Amino acid sequence: MSTIPPGSVPPGSVPPGGQQPPYDPKTQWRVYREQQKAAWRAQRDAWKAQRYAYKGYAGPYGPRVPSIVGPLILVAIGVIALLITWGHMDAQQFWEWYGRWWPVLLIAAGLGLLAEWMLDQRREIPVRRGGGFVGILILLAFIGVGSGIANSHWNNWHVNGDDHDDFNSFFGRPQHDQDQQVLNTTVPAGATIQIQNPRGDVSISAGDSQTVEVQAHQIAYANSDSEAKKIFDGEKADVVVSGGTVIVKSPGHNDGQVNLTVTVPKNASVNVEASHGDVSAAGLGAGATITASHGDVHLSNIAGSVQVHFSSNKGDFSAHEVTGDITADGKCNDLTLSEIKGKVTINGDIFGETHFENLTGGVHLHTSITDLQFGDLPGDLTLNDEDLHITEAHGGVRVTTHSKNIDLAQVSGDTYVDDRDGNISIEPAGVYGVEARNSHGHGDIELTLPPNTSATVDGRTRNGDIVSDFPLTVSGDESKTAMGKIGAGLVKITLSTDVGDVRIKRGDEAQGTVTTPPKTPATPKTPKTPKVPAETEEQ
Repeated sequence: MSTIPPGSVPPGSVPPGGQQPPYDPKTQWRVYREQQKAAWRAQRDAWKAQRYAYKGYAGPYGPRVPSIVGPLILVAIGVIALLITWGHMDAQQFWEWYGRWWPVLLIAAGLGLLAEWMLDQRREIPVRRGGGFVGILILLAFIGVGSGIANSHWNNWHVNGDDHDDFNSFFGRPQHDQDQQVLNTTVPAGATIQIQNPRGDVSISAGDSQTVEVQAHQIAYANSDSEAKKIFDGEKADVVVSGGTVIVKSPGHNDGQVNLTVTVPKNASVNVEASHGDVSAAGLGAGATITASHGDVHLSNIAGSVQVHFSSNKGDFSAHEVTGDITADGKCNDLTLSEIKGKVTINGDIFGETHFENLTGGVHLHTSITDLQFGDLPGDLTLNDEDLHITEAHGGVRVTTHSKNIDLAQVSGDTYVDDRDGNISIEPAGVYGVEARNSHGHGDIELTLPPNTSATVDGRTRNGDIVSDFPLTVSGDESKTAMGKIGAGLVKITLSTDVGDVRIKRGDEAQGTVTTPPKTPATPKTPKTPKVPAETEEQ
């Protein structure tokens, strides 16, 4: 299409007369303007073609094809909503699950897009995939994060029956109570009793007969008696005997709870699963395995081994007079053990206070902050988020932790302490090896030795003083060392701190009189420092 106006002469051309026409600015401006209009029309046509291609019309970029991931997400949301509406899926359990596993949705969507991309590579004509569902994914991700936070706060509040009462009372739902008919079932000797109660407390005791007796106190939160009856029927407890296994089970109900009081034969092994409620057991003769998701566990007078599994940091665990080993894992609040004659192994996180008394089987406690091992404990132990105090431990003590003040008194056996940002105080009960380190932080070290000590001492501090009641060679200015032997130098004492003082004190005459000179011990291996999560405040 020509862009030269009619009657004008293109620039550079010569008219038929052979003479160049005179320069005309108006003509030149009209030519320039027509050229600009033609360029704009070409650009507009290109934009139209691109827009049509995005709408699905064939073009140089290929047709635009919607992704199947978006419709699949909508179908999944609809199915879940329908199941919850029909009562085939528990809404609270779903949100608890979704608050923990929502990232799986992003993984599944990514895998779906990857599969589509691989299929598109085999097409002869390229296509462009739609991404309109990305907004839905972002919204579902925000809902997942909010659900996780809400579940955490909900579990902290709605952990047992009392909180359930407060919740329903707050919303004006009356409480209905009913005692279920007592269930008596004869069971074979040596049977395993499995108790499953998703909502409500469980209390277990041992009887003299070979029967299982179940007393169930039902609670329903409903606005009418007929509604309460439906809840009672849905959460009713039952007993089933299958060979050597006896199952005591309540299905549970979101609007109620069942408190079970179970009497079992003394020779029966007990396995308890309680989701929302406390568990107490006394007098059992063949041990117990207890899983408590949101509630306390209290044990007393138990013969045999005990395994406890926690999943909430609001439940307490206490055990008194247990003749077997105790193994516990997970998260709990306060931990109290006394009169334990087996080995104690704790692996998890403790958010409250730990107190031990009179343990005779050895202890290994491991959390994300503290790793602690020792032998018998005729005395006591207290551990919280700031302090660790042990009095009268046998078999030596090994501690790896940080940000705690450590006080070890009357320790019979070699002592190893690795701390950071905390003071260390150690008082051996006799002539034993000591290694105490306060590295990468502030903290003093104080060691009180009996007068009859026989040790080789190596003490160091980078920014602090060294004071000794024993004749040692102290040297250095800013960084000081203390070297030398006390007596015959039988055991090795190593003390080091980065920023802090080192004090070696002489104890009284009574200290160390109950022990005999030991053999020279091997240097203890340094345990691995546990990893510390930034967001927790465990022990």
